[in-house]
Parts: sequence; structure tokens; C-alpha cells
Amino acid sequence: MKACLAAAVCLTVAAPSPAKSRVEGELKRWHTVTVTFDGPRTAEDATPNPFRDYRLNVTFTHTGSGKSYVAPGFFAADGKAAESSAVSGNQWRVRFTPDAEGEWKYVASFRSGADVAISLDPDDGEAAAFDGESGSFRVGPSDKTGADHRAKGLLRYVDQHHLRFAGSGEYFLKGGADSPENFLAYADFDDTYDADADSGSYKAVGTFIHRYEPHVRDWRRGDPTWKGGKGKGIVGALNYLASKGVNSVYFITYNLDGGDGRDTWMWTGVDVRDRYDVSKLDQWEIVLSHMDRKGIMLHVVTQETENDRALGGGPGLNPIRKLYYRELCARFSHHLALIWNLGEENNTPDKDRKEIAAYIRSLDPYRHPITVHTHNDQALTFYDGLLGDPNFEATSIQGAMQNYNREAIELRRRSAAAGRKWAIFGDEQSRADTGVVPDSVDPAHDIPRIEALWGNLMGGGSGVEWYFGSSYPHMDINCEDFRSRDAMWDQTRRALEFFRKHLPFWEMAPDNSLVSGVKDGRALARGDSPIAVQLPTGGEASLKLGPGTYAVRWYNPRAGGELQTGSVPSVQGPGVKPIGSPPAEPGKDWVALVAR
Repeated sequence: MKACLAAAVCLTVAAPSPAKSRVEGELKRWHTVTVTFDGPRTAEDATPNPFRDYRLNVTFTHTGSGKSYVAPGFFAADGKAAESSAVSGNQWRVRFTPDAEGEWKYVASFRSGADVAISLDPDDGEAAAFDGESGSFRVGPSDKTGADHRAKGLLRYVDQHHLRFAGSGEYFLKGGADSPENFLAYADFDDTYDADADSGSYKAVGTFIHRYEPHVRDWRRGDPTWKGGKGKGIVGALNYLASKGVNSVYFITYNLDGGDGRDTWMWTGVDVRDRYDVSKLDQWEIVLSHMDRKGIMLHVVTQETENDRALGGGPGLNPIRKLYYRELCARFSHHLALIWNLGEENNTPDKDRKEIAAYIRSLDPYRHPITVHTHNDQALTFYDGLLGDPNFEATSIQGAMQNYNREAIELRRRSAAAGRKWAIFGDEQSRADTGVVPDSVDPAHDIPRIEALWGNLMGGGSGVEWYFGSSYPHMDINCEDFRSRDAMWDQTRRALEFFRKHLPFWEMAPDNSLVSGVKDGRALARGDSPIAVQLPTGGEASLKLGPGTYAVRWYNPRAGGELQTGSVPSVQGPGVKPIGSPPAEPGKDWVALVAR
């Protein structure tokens, strides 16, 4: 009798079937939440293809507001591939960054079928495995401060000429590294090597892969590594850049098929285009997450001029290109500060650019800004067919430094006239063989500072990234030591500090006609006050003022520091009034802040 009763009790309280999902991560606003599902066991090289023939989408809904986001997921092998280098397993994963505190619910859509991954129709394919699996989690406030993007929130386009962090409300100015473009061609990533020493324009480099050994000393205890200490060089490089105030890094994710370097790809092999290297991409994720923590934006350049018609056999949204952009969005769109770039020196027709941008936007729940990089000195015609398109928000300009001010002013005007204001970024400085040379060649960096950096910012632009050229040590493909441009990082930080500390730059507009009496004087103004005045070659300028008394203070863009008083401490408007000379070195470049 007792045995029967025990059996009855056991049947009554039998454990439910094991949960098919688990939630991991710091459950805080702006912190990445990872949901992993137990699904079909498969492998990178299996049939059906786990990348093409399965599709994981997860809908996250905030119970307080009702707002929902659909985040794409991906095959994660054994769920720890960064450490194990696994190529098979039954783990399927989605990463999500919640933008609100409180309870979030999720429900998975998991479909199978030929090429279902590239379909945007939620009903395509057959329901499989954990389809319909649901759960919830509760999110609290972020505990981060400072440059960490989790203290600031998602970097968004807000219908203005500057991007803005959704959490802190801070407007963004960029001072970044455009080189090396093959930043992710790093020896400690799985299956990463130089696939062809005859690397396009860089034959002299030969067989090369990054190690960033000079920056191993910049790695700090507590920083991430993988597989027993790998990654210290690249993580240390990011630490150094962040310490110099660098807040953006430009990197290519695909440079095969004739590209420069031929050492960066997401696939399982150099001849494969529809199967992805899970462990390599998990290791990339470790590094990109460190960029978030250090306050460095991800400038993701998805193609380059040599291969932008090669992926999938041609331009446009062929199935292979669709799969590529889906995998990029699934793995990396959760990062808080990210810009999608459709290609370096891009050749695809505007029709294809618009289709690709629209496809990215349909996959990226965070609506990260999208841009495309120009050919040299073509900025003022390159974007004509894209201005006003709802899926583009920024420029990515290659060209002569002396044109940066004029291009920023004109593209601000044209984008606004088209009904969609763009952020104007300058991302590569010609000439291609020199770019921004090492400090050992030019410690002053007068032209980059005066024309590219301050020229862009004074034109109402949103900042620049520095390109290292091809002719000097630590150039665009083989840079190992970012300290080679230490002085340039300092000058960039000083410019951004001036704008952030002293100017409501997001409310200001360029108007060089306000300045007279000097060569190439530039002005950025919010109505009558404040007005910033750049004197590229010094001198004594006059400024058109409104009524009132204006203080005149000077900033040294070469050395930074506090504002100083020059020969004229204040002026009385209205009218065209001389603002005097700077406090020292009157033949050098100076910036005046003139305000009531």
C-alpha cells in the first residue's frame, strides 16, 4: 500500500519538461541580454545548412509600454565556441539590448526550410524545434558611468545633423581611427591568416597578419581574453585608443575577392560564402563588446571597392549578400554605438544601395545609422541619388583635407533640403599614399588638424577618422602600433573637448560670411551667440555681431588647455567688429569663442 501511494505521489509531482531557453547577462538597461535555446543539433558544414535553412527571430516586448522589437538570432554551436572552437552543437542564440527598465517578455520564432533565413516573411518555412518558446526577465537601471556606452545608451539618428545617445542625451562627435582597415585580421582569432600575399594595392606588405604586440602592455587585469590568454594585443590597442579619447574604429568585415589584405572574413573558409565561422565570430564579439565598454563606436564597413560586386556573383540583394547582412545584424546589431557602412569607395548603383540599406533596416531592430563611403573627392556628387532616402543618415567622405569644411557645409545644406538631415563624417584623407603620416614624419600635423579636423567641425560636421596611407610604417594594412600617431590623437581629443565643453554645437550652423579681415576664416554660430571662429593662419579678424556686449576668449587647438584672453577682451555689437589678436603666436591657427 505504501509503495502504491509513493508511486501516486511521484506521478502527481512529475517534473515538467526541461526549459528550452535560458537568459544570461547583466539584466540592466542598455546591457546586452543573451537568450540561448536548445534546438536541433547541427554543424557548420551540415545539411540542412544551419545558416541558410533555419531562421531564429525573437520578439521582445516591454510589458509596461507595449513596445516590441524583433531581433534576429544565429547558430551558436556548443554555446561557448570562443573558448572551445566548436563547429557543432545544439545551441541557438539571440542578443538583445533593452532600452527600458521593467519586465520584458520574449517569444521565439524558429523556422526551417530552404533559404528561410533570408526571407523577411515571418510565415515562411515550417515551425521547428523550440518555435513558440517564451519567457521573461526583469531589467533594472544601468550602473555604468563615464565613457562606457552602457552609461549613455543607444546612439541614434534623431533627425538632426548629429547623432545622439538615447540614455544620456549627449550629442556625438567622432574622433576615430580609420586605419588599419583590416583591424580584425588578428592572429589570435580562430582561422585568421593572410590568404594571399599579393594583396591588391599593398603587395609590398607581403604575407602579414596583425598581432598588435606593442599594445600587449596596455592590456589590464580584468580585461577580456579567450582560450587561455589570447587577445591581449587587440584589447590593449583598444585600451590605448580609448585613453587618448578615440571614440570610433573603422574596420572591414570582408576583404576577400580582390580586396586589400585578403585576411578578414566571417566564413568557414576563403572559398565559402554561406557558412559562418562560429568561434571566430564569437571572438570578434568579445573584442567588439570591449569597444562598447571603452566608449568606442563600431564603424562596420561591409565591403570594399574591389569586391562590392563579387559577393554572391554580382551587385544587389542576391541570396548570398542577404545572408551576409543577416548574419552581421544577428551577431552585432545589439551593440549600442554602431554605424553600418555599405562599402569603402563603393561602386554599386544607387538602386542597389537603397535595397541593401532597406534590407539592413528590416533586420536591425535598433535602426543603427547607415552610410556609404565615397571615392576620392567625389562627395559633392556621390550622394545625389541617396539624399532624402529614409534609410541613410550620414556621409563617409574620402577626399582632400582642404575640402572638408566646404563639403560639410554643402552636404548639411543639401541633406536638409532633401528633408533628411545627415551627420557629416570625414573618414579618409587623401593622398592615398600619405594620409595622416606618423608623428616621426610630421609631429605638428598642421594640415590634418586645421583642414580636416577643425574644417569638418567648423562646417557643422560630426567629426573624422584618421587614415594612415600606404607609404609609411604602421600604415593602413600593417599598423601594429597606434602610438605612431600619438600626437594626432591628442590634437583630435583637444578639438572635441572644446566643442563639448564650450559649444551647443548641435544647435549651431556654419556661416563663414560672418568673418572678415583674414584668409579662410570660418565661423559656426547659434544665431548671434555663441559664435566660434577658426583662424587657420592666425591674424586679426573682424566678426559680424548682433546687439550686445560679447566676451572674446581664445582656444589653442595645437596645445589645448583653458580659454585665454587676447588683445581685445570684449566687443560691443551690433556691426562688424574687430575681435583682436590671439594671446600668442599670432601667425598660428587659433579658435575664438565670442559670446554674450
